Amino acid sequence: MTGLYIPPPPFRDLFSLGPVTVHMYSITMVTAILVALFWSARRVRNKGGDIEAFETIGFIAVVFGVIGARLYHVITQFPEYFGPGANPLDALKIWHGGLGVIGSIIGGGAAVWFVCRRKGIDTSAVADSIAPTLLVAQAIGRVGNYFNQEAFGKPTTLPWALKVDQAYRPDGFGQYATFQPTFLYEGLWNLLGCGLLLWAEKRFKLQHGKLICLYVMWYAFGRFFIELIRIDPVTMILGVRINNWTDGLIFVLAVAMFVFLHKRLPGSVEQPLAGMAEKWRTKKTAAAEADAKAETDEPSAVALPDSTDSTG
Repeated sequence: MTGLYIPPPPFRDLFSLGPVTVHMYSITMVTAILVALFWSARRVRNKGGDIEAFETIGFIAVVFGVIGARLYHVITQFPEYFGPGANPLDALKIWHGGLGVIGSIIGGGAAVWFVCRRKGIDTSAVADSIAPTLLVAQAIGRVGNYFNQEAFGKPTTLPWALKVDQAYRPDGFGQYATFQPTFLYEGLWNLLGCGLLLWAEKRFKLQHGKLICLYVMWYAFGRFFIELIRIDPVTMILGVRINNWTDGLIFVLAVAMFVFLHKRLPGSVEQPLAGMAEKWRTKKTAAAEADAKAETDEPSAVALPDSTDSTG
């Protein structure tokens, strides 16, 4: 083993209060969520939006993002929870680690889209406000992987290798002591991506959903190559990790959407979320207004010929 390496975490749990144990993984997740919410709220306000409305939208997005992240992790590592000798209840133990970022994007994104659509709020402007904050939140969240000694890669003797305690080494790798710190690679990639998004947003005035597309492109591209050196058990399709298939697919879709939006909506507006407060507080949703308009556009009755007319 090389003389230089990243030592394993000195502890996994922060402290215990009776039956309740506070895990470092949980602390990093909560910190990541709070950073993203507070920073996103400021960005929404700078775009003419309403912080109170966004706080509710953000809370809903976090809940469904966590649900989606856990579901994606459980699905992609199905045998770990439902295979021979596994305990299905472990799928609920989120504090043990295991959140799929792709699942959080799908779950949280779907929640934001649904809520904004019901209120007639520009979903793309809200998504663009969140985009760079997600990368910082994900970078913070990767610190939790360090304390859980998970999400690392192949064995290596590089000076920045991570030393992993015997209990956390995957089956078949017990003889190795140091591994690729892939969570560190991803964290650094995300921080670099955040800087890129902030620069591109200001330089090219990216709006109308183009910034969130750039976020997905950046994350999926980097994660694709990082995934190639990870060794944690995961579902395989045609000999390839399912996460690589997912990353490749969403990268292609994000590129296509970015090109489409660039051609369809090339301009920008000063405050894309202006009027958000009024739309949020109105009782009638945009969908309800559309339904009402459709009803008024339809004839209320079928016109019948006058009974005195005769066609002969």
